[in-house]
Parts: sequence; structure tokens; C-alpha cells
Amino acid sequence: MFSDWKRRRAARRVKAGDGHALQRYRWWQPLSRALLHLELPDEDGETHTWSVDIRLWGDEDGDVLAQLYRDGRHHAQSKLPATFPVPGGTIEVVTSQFGLKRCHFVAIDGSERQLVPDPASAEGRRARLEHRHPFVGRAIGLTSIAVLLFAVVLGIPQIVDQVSHIPPVAENLGTFTSPFSLPAWLNVTLLVATLVASTERALRLHNHWLLDGGLFDGDT
Repeated sequence: MFSDWKRRRAARRVKAGDGHALQRYRWWQPLSRALLHLELPDEDGETHTWSVDIRLWGDEDGDVLAQLYRDGRHHAQSKLPATFPVPGGTIEVVTSQFGLKRCHFVAIDGSERQLVPDPASAEGRRARLEHRHPFVGRAIGLTSIAVLLFAVVLGIPQIVDQVSHIPPVAENLGTFTSPFSLPAWLNVTLLVATLVASTERALRLHNHWLLDGGLFDGDT
């Protein structure tokens, strides 16, 4: 959840929309686009659909923006992290290097709920798997955590080992020898598995500062 300072800063980045129509989700966009929806009643009691569209690989200028739509029409846009005022609260959007980190409606009373992924999106397909086959979904989630924990345990000592042997570091702090020394092919395999595991967790909007590298996302 955003701090008050972050929320005020993000609010200044919001720009009014131009009213263009929300594009339909295409089959080739699962890794490059996230689309989520939220049904909210207006002040007059009429329910409207609010949609958040993020092109994770950036637009034609390379900027990653959160686009907000109301009933399929462009309502506002913002650089990330974003916070959009909507009836009854705000919608907060944060991305990580692997996908979505947060896309939640935060009510005025402080309660919050995640927006619902579009059924055609990768996030929607992952949510559907969890709903239809909960055992399989949980098993995949636990496997992702195990892979990331394994990567942390084996990877960090090797990184510290290499850094400690840089001459200025070695002269001032001494050297460290990692208890693990994996062959190159295994390190590459571990890296690929880590990327897959973190991407899988991002599809569920799960993020941990250590496991998923959230410490370096810079969501300010």
C-alpha cells in the first residue's frame, strides 16, 4: 500500500484521458500486456466498469504507463507507480521487472481488494487455473517459492564471493569464499528457472523484496 507521500506524488502524475476505446486483448499479448477490471458504483448508485491497461514492455516511446478506462473509454493515464482517484477510493498500480506487482482498489476506509484480471490475459488464465484446479495451482506456486529460495541460497554466496575478490573490496574488507561453486551450465539453468518462477508469481501479483528482487524495483 502507498504511503501518503507516495500517493500524493503519484497523483500529480495523472493526466486526463482522451476518450479512445479500450482495445480488445489479443492472444499474442500475455507477456507484454496486463488488463484488469473493477466494478464500482457511482455516487448515483449506477455501476461502472473501471479497467486498468498496462503495456509492460512500454509504448512506442518506451514508457510504461497505466491507462485507466471507464466503461471502455479512456479516462486517465499515468506513469508508474500510479494512483487513480475513482468513486469511493483510489486504484493503485505498481509494476516490477517481472510484471505486475500491485493493482488494487483502496477504499476510503482503508480496505482494499485486487482488481480482476481479464479472462484473456496471462493473469486471468493463471487465476482460472487456480480456481479450476486449486491443487495444481498451489503446487505451481509452492514450486516457484522453492526455486527462488534455492536461487537465493546458492546465488548470493557466489555473488558475494565474486564481489569480495575485486581488488579494492579485497584490500579493505577481505575476501569471502562461497561454500557453493556451481558449473556455468547449472548457474544458467538456475537463472532461467528463477526468471520463470518470478514471472509466475507476478501473474498472481505476488512479490517479495528478496525472492522477487523487489528491493531494486524503485517503486517511488
